[in-house]
Amino acid sequence: MDYSHSQQEVSDLENGYDLLKPSNKEVLSGSRTLQNVSSSIMRKKSDPLLVSSVRFQMLRHLLANLQEVILGTKLAVLFPAIPLAIAADFYKFGRPWLFALSLLGLTPLAERVSFLTEQIAYYTGPTVGGLLNATCGNATELIIALFALYQNKIHVLKYSLLGSILSNLLLVLGTSLLCGGLANLKKEQRYDRKQADVNSLLLLLGLLCHILPLMFRYALGEGPFTFHYTLELSRASSIVMLVAYVAYIFFQLKTHRQLFESQEEGEEEEEEKAVIGFWSAFSWLVGMTVIIALLSEYVVGTIEAASDSWGISVSFISIILLPIVGNAAEHAGSIIFAFKNKLDISLGVALGSATQISMFVVPLCVVVGWIMHVHMDLDFSLLETGSLAFTIIITAFTLQDGTSHYMKGVVLFLCYVVISACFWVHKIPQNQITIGKPFSGVFAA
Repeated sequence: MDYSHSQQEVSDLENGYDLLKPSNKEVLSGSRTLQNVSSSIMRKKSDPLLVSSVRFQMLRHLLANLQEVILGTKLAVLFPAIPLAIAADFYKFGRPWLFALSLLGLTPLAERVSFLTEQIAYYTGPTVGGLLNATCGNATELIIALFALYQNKIHVLKYSLLGSILSNLLLVLGTSLLCGGLANLKKEQRYDRKQADVNSLLLLLGLLCHILPLMFRYALGEGPFTFHYTLELSRASSIVMLVAYVAYIFFQLKTHRQLFESQEEGEEEEEEKAVIGFWSAFSWLVGMTVIIALLSEYVVGTIEAASDSWGISVSFISIILLPIVGNAAEHAGSIIFAFKNKLDISLGVALGSATQISMFVVPLCVVVGWIMHVHMDLDFSLLETGSLAFTIIITAFTLQDGTSHYMKGVVLFLCYVVISACFWVHKIPQNQITIGKPFSGVFAA
């Protein structure tokens, strides 16, 4: 009896607790409501702090990007030339000053475009990154060429593209072999010939496409229809060159990637990582490309005035000075790798850039000129084509045995000096350069 009575008391107590539950819930809900109100009040008070924190993080991110992109190169001292060039154009300073400032401003921009392209390649993967490098590696030369084409300055266009090929094969490669040989006198410098052979074959194919229009013009003689047929042959050859370049990209990135990457991967000491984000790199790349386009327009528009003022031929400025500016990044990088006895990378930089100009940029300009109804052909005249032919042949002979020493660099560099001296004295009177007229008529023998 006592036990059942105690059970009844327990059940009564539980029922009483159940009766008290609603009021308890109300108390709990009331406390939660007060907590929510207090937390919302605190959040409203802390909103300015959150906004200021976000702004601080954005400012910190921007400063970090400025540190990497603008101050991350030794050529940063030349960046002030960019606003000075814009100011010189706005206040109508002398055109030679505008040309000089624009040329100085293009030097760090060309190097930074290569850096930003590499940063984007870290996020896009090897295939897309390789395509990006293949198309943007010579962005400065391509933009200058397109502006020259737009302004019908065919002689400047052809000179600048020819000079870029000569600069990469003789100046960049020559100084790299010279410095690498002097820095590694007690070491045998060897490289894989396979990559060099592929680039040499493409350069020889491009040389054939340049020689045929020249030989065709001399075979037919000067006549009313000679230039028309030469132009048609040049356009057909340009299509062949673009097809060959596409095949080369597929060969490099897909079927035989090991020929172009195994040397670098075997020598890398640690894996490199991107230092800025994808969208930051993309935004910087777009902005710098716009500035390069502006400065390129200044350069193309003032090159004749600078030539007259300084007493230097247009051919020398276009073939020697402009390519040195455009190849500043390749030149510095190739020499650094040669000092470290990484000749495969040095050869890839110099030969790859020359191949891109010869097999992609030159025929692309012919096709774009075709669309714009501008008479752009592959007849670079006798002196220019002869210089290109001897340059490619000497480079191919230099790289045929798979070994290197400083004497090879000396020979290539001296070849560049001789060609530079040739175009220093090769002055064409301005009244013989007719803008928009066929280039071959200007340099006809």
